[in-house]
Amino acid sequence: MVIGVGNEYRRDDGFGPTVVARLTELGLGDPESGVTVRATDGEPTRLIDLWTGADLAVVVDAVRDGHDHGGHRYELVLGELTDLPDERSSSSHGISLGSTVELGQALGRLPHRLVVLAVGGHEFGFGAGLTPEVAAAVEPVVARVRDLVG
Repeated sequence: MVIGVGNEYRRDDGFGPTVVARLTELGLGDPESGVTVRATDGEPTRLIDLWTGADLAVVVDAVRDGHDHGGHRYELVLGELTDLPDERSSSSHGISLGSTVELGQALGRLPHRLVVLAVGGHEFGFGAGLTPEVAAAVEPVVARVRDLVG
């Protein structure tokens, strides 16, 4: 299961959907690939619904990491997500990934293995298109997703 989180009309927040679109172009998500690929807006219950029961869930998202420029990449696994302070793990969706994981844990609805591939975003205002720094992270993250699910 690969889940791209974000909104393509909120600049860098479109990183997750952009990665999902690229993976789909490459055939990941086709029935014969055996991998489900979805995009979502990051609402916690929808995210939990998507990853429940998965052996592996890879979540791709843009985050506000506090740096002045975007494009820094992060890879976190399940145990690391619940240990992050909220301000570090905040996504652009108003609730931290750590809080969503904690909710999934409390409900007994986590995947067996959860990996988050995130990129630090810079622009989250209205508009289409990723900033150049975030756009440059798309292909490396696509490759990492393929390594993880391949």
